Amino acid sequence: MNNRYQELKKIATQIRKDIVEMTNAAGSGHPGGSLSAADILTVLYFNKMNIDPENPKLENRDKFVLSKGHAAPVLYSTLARRGYFSPKELLKLRKIGSILQGHPDMKGIPGVEMSTGSLGQGFSTSVGMALASKLDKKDNRIYVLLGDGEMNEGLVWEAAMAAAHYKLDNLTAILDYNGLQIDGKNEDVMNIKPVDEKWKSFGWNVIEIDGHNFEEIINAFEKAEGNNEKPTMIIAKTVKGKGVSFMENEASWHGTAPKDEDKEKALMELGGEK
Repeated sequence: MNNRYQELKKIATQIRKDIVEMTNAAGSGHPGGSLSAADILTVLYFNKMNIDPENPKLENRDKFVLSKGHAAPVLYSTLARRGYFSPKELLKLRKIGSILQGHPDMKGIPGVEMSTGSLGQGFSTSVGMALASKLDKKDNRIYVLLGDGEMNEGLVWEAAMAAAHYKLDNLTAILDYNGLQIDGKNEDVMNIKPVDEKWKSFGWNVIEIDGHNFEEIINAFEKAEGNNEKPTMIIAKTVKGKGVSFMENEASWHGTAPKDEDKEKALMELGGEK
């Protein structure tokens, strides 16, 4: 692994530690799907997007929308580690008076582009953002992360049709394809396969990757930028609870906070205390 990937891995590991500590301190939250998305957000915020933490409202900035808003811990940690606010705020997750609510709040948190939580709505908003940028002749890009359980929402497919219709090649969606949702395996709750063929049939450019391989993630974003007249869906195969052995591939950790003993074990696996 070259130096660039090593640095990204280091950042992603710190984000995973934050997720464990934040949800433990809050006594609630969603660690499983936050851990699975850590590598993707690391690449976006530390390698890809045109952003400025000192100027969160930068006119021509790239924008990221966390459509699966319950995975707020991964976004909050990423924003804090990127410099949008102090990492000291992270342990105030879900506390009275904290800026860090259980779901992202665009009015109270620097760097959050859209308040999300109702599944499908963040994705729809990202389509609107991309269309607005096209109409305003801006050259920025819009990125949006969906959960695979979120694909059960009809709203997603209405927005997918619109994005293809308007040829929104400035829009890149990433599917955090970890195979699990709150009630169990996707195929048991509501089968979403074949995922790639569905998105292709809706007029999208589709790229399939390992969502924990930094080289593949970076290359996928570069390919998306080179695509013309079609929005891009990056299907990122991930592991729910990635990095914490007892959380990996366990649907029960979708919305369960780690207790103190779980936190200590998880932090040891991730490399010890900060």
